[in-house]
Amino acid sequence: MMNIDNILKLVQSGDLDIAEAKRLLEEGLSGAHTAPAGRLETAVQAGRTPEQPAIDKTVKEASGETPMRRTASFLSLSEEAVDDSLGYAQLDLSRPARTGFPEVVYGESKSAEQIAAIFERLAAHTDRVLATRVDADKAAYVMQRIPGVKHHPEARALTWLRSGEAVPDGGSYIAVVCAGTSDVPVAEEAAVTAECLGSRVERVYDVGVAGIHRLFRRLPVIREASAVVVVAGMEGALASVLGGLVAVPVIAVPTSIGYGASFQGVAALLSMLNACAPGISVVNIDNGFGAGYNAALIHQNGTKRDEN
Repeated sequence: MMNIDNILKLVQSGDLDIAEAKRLLEEGLSGAHTAPAGRLETAVQAGRTPEQPAIDKTVKEASGETPMRRTASFLSLSEEAVDDSLGYAQLDLSRPARTGFPEVVYGESKSAEQIAAIFERLAAHTDRVLATRVDADKAAYVMQRIPGVKHHPEARALTWLRSGEAVPDGGSYIAVVCAGTSDVPVAEEAAVTAECLGSRVERVYDVGVAGIHRLFRRLPVIREASAVVVVAGMEGALASVLGGLVAVPVIAVPTSIGYGASFQGVAALLSMLNACAPGISVVNIDNGFGAGYNAALIHQNGTKRDEN
């Protein structure tokens, strides 16, 4: 039996998940409970001890738990962490415990009924749900079936927050910058993703290199961001330009916007991958979601360090 200091160190380092830490602490306080198969029972099987509130508090403090990292059995890495009752999907209920954010629904090839059913199951276990690549007809069906769902038409996204509250104003933020108005749908997917995951976003749109003076007017806002998402089609030059002007990570998103030789975004992708400015990472063509997610990770991890 490990002592409490060792258990807490393992939780803080990420080598021990919350559910297993609780089980070990409970064994130390109330004695091991042996299941018929000869293995130790979980806290749910053995029953809560009088010391349970203190255990929950101790593990929560050690793990830096947020509302999305709940100390519930479904967040463990056991079979209980997967909901396969729908038949066509296996929902990853433990993802918030592992990564800090819930599973996201990719709606492109799913039916409206499938999106709604998955949305409902996820909403029962977490405090926020995001679905991307959802067209207007599917969105209307999901919103009619599930109260509180918000449709973001330009981003083609659906969001649901248990609290119903938007990201508060003020404080640090992510800048989402796009070259042209034609790139806005991808930029909005990045912005909505980051906002759903709890980050504040400042939008700086239509500042491409064809009229670079427009970009310079907005540089103070961009430079104050914790991370910058740059969305551009055509030759994708905006990422290189901004990479040499800011002191924070730049996440470049090539879009499929452009004339024939742009090859549906391949030209912008290669340009961004070959950028000479340092500090630039690149996601796939039109992948606003991936950029917004990465930016939210950078922003929120930086915020945690500042608070500590």
